Amino acid sequence: MKFIYYTLLIGFLLLDVSCDKDFLQRDPGVAITETNVFTDPVLATRFADNTYNFLLDEYGRLSSLQSHKGTTGQFSDEAIFGETSLGHGILTMNQGKFLDDFSTDVRVTYTRMYQGIRNANVMLANVDNVKWTAAENGPLIKAQQLFLRAFFYFELVKRYGGVILLDKPLAQTDNFDLPRNTYDETVAFILKDLADAEAILIKETWGTFYNPSTDWNAGNGGRATVGSVRALRSRLLLMDASPLNNPTGDATKWQRAADAAKSIITSGRYSLHPAYGTLLNQPTSPEYIQIKVRAPRSGNGGFLGDFIIPPSFGGAQSQLNPTQNHVDLYEMNNGKPITDPTSGYRPQEPYIGRDPRFYANIIYNDQTWQGRKVAVWVNNATTPASFGADFQPASTTSTRTRYYTKKLWPESVRGGTGGASAILNYIFFRYGEVLLNHAEALNEAQGPVTDVYASINQIRKRAGMPDLPTGLTKAQMRDRIHNERAVELAFEEHRWWDILRWKKGTEIIPKTITGIDVERITATTFKYTVIPLPAVYQRVFQDHMHRYPIPRNEIFKSNGILKQNPGW
Repeated sequence: MKFIYYTLLIGFLLLDVSCDKDFLQRDPGVAITETNVFTDPVLATRFADNTYNFLLDEYGRLSSLQSHKGTTGQFSDEAIFGETSLGHGILTMNQGKFLDDFSTDVRVTYTRMYQGIRNANVMLANVDNVKWTAAENGPLIKAQQLFLRAFFYFELVKRYGGVILLDKPLAQTDNFDLPRNTYDETVAFILKDLADAEAILIKETWGTFYNPSTDWNAGNGGRATVGSVRALRSRLLLMDASPLNNPTGDATKWQRAADAAKSIITSGRYSLHPAYGTLLNQPTSPEYIQIKVRAPRSGNGGFLGDFIIPPSFGGAQSQLNPTQNHVDLYEMNNGKPITDPTSGYRPQEPYIGRDPRFYANIIYNDQTWQGRKVAVWVNNATTPASFGADFQPASTTSTRTRYYTKKLWPESVRGGTGGASAILNYIFFRYGEVLLNHAEALNEAQGPVTDVYASINQIRKRAGMPDLPTGLTKAQMRDRIHNERAVELAFEEHRWWDILRWKKGTEIIPKTITGIDVERITATTFKYTVIPLPAVYQRVFQDHMHRYPIPRNEIFKSNGILKQNPGW
């Protein structure tokens, strides 16, 4: 049961898949009907594998260049999308609203998730009727479809709240104008799918295919496991306990989330990868719970060449530019925030003595990278002013903030065709997130007890940071955990969703987005000044935006049945 993603035509997913419809082609002109598929265990397995194709599985989704994978516009304070000609993907944020004409996180993700749900539902409706052989295991396929359906609904509920719940494929004669289920009903639906999937996966009877203690065999990496089921449950319950969905601060919800994370910790199945800086670049790691398995990537086009690597290093765009807002979140290596006057932070030597994760995540001025010094300075002593090789203000493909994203750019990868390739996995779930989930939920449920310190200090110790100081209050610990998530999970598609579930959008998003001005004084000295970015990079956020709007075309075609979220 080799793990291969099969690309099928998507159009049939929104239609009735009847035995009279030809929807899958084996060879040109050779049609395969639904009857053919679900009477052949090999074809049924391929159909099931296709459900994985609908997962959101690439970084930089909060950017226009990656709109086919999910979202548009770098909405959080973590980074900007630097392409001026494309409006930075934040025009709709400046208008104080998401328009589904522009924001693919409203429009495309909604459709994409329901396509995945459709594929899973078709498979689940047929899985018990397939005559499975020893080489294709029906119960394991059923477990994966349940997990994937739960994952798709999680992506919907975290954006929209309650959504339409479908547990079977709709036929053409069915009523498509359905009302939304409540938020609580949606969460309960996801939890049931996860429980049903776990009940199958936890069995020890799957032979060479899968073992809950060792996961899948070679060639099957990336499939759903007991660990990924529990990790999704942990993420869901953390969201459910957070202020957006738990305005009264019900401690039982927080405790439930803490217990879900603890079940992964006490399993002993996972541990932290020894080196934070190479976490995304491993064929295997004890920290990986579920990843998108990827072949090594080069800098010749694709995500790295077109999106991350700047032209000065042989790339094309380099549109994902970390902000000064994000950089300021990295503590000094003594564990003190840079705002602490005793921290030792010096604004004119801003990159000395910082949290080691800063050096793993950010490319900054005068850093040695790929054999030369990074130059994002301006020399105002010349007429006209001259600029470093890596900052050209007139260019739309140069950093706007004077930072580049190191975490998503392995140093061995050069732009163009001459550089080596390197692994850059997409991580769905990793153990570091679980520890942070546990620390946050337990602190909210019980205060800063010993186990809260134990979980977060594991993360800090791996990073080379000192333990948090003892004696923190619950509120102080909350602030440290929130900051730890921003740094540890940087550029891994967490920050925006954390801000929303904390219901801190109106506090964090409208803050002035800043970069750093770097003036070259001599060949080895620079003047650093924090500066606000131009107005086009600034954001507007209103309270109702903590929930996304249902795409307008879905509202319009529902005959008034599908109701919009408040404020939209």
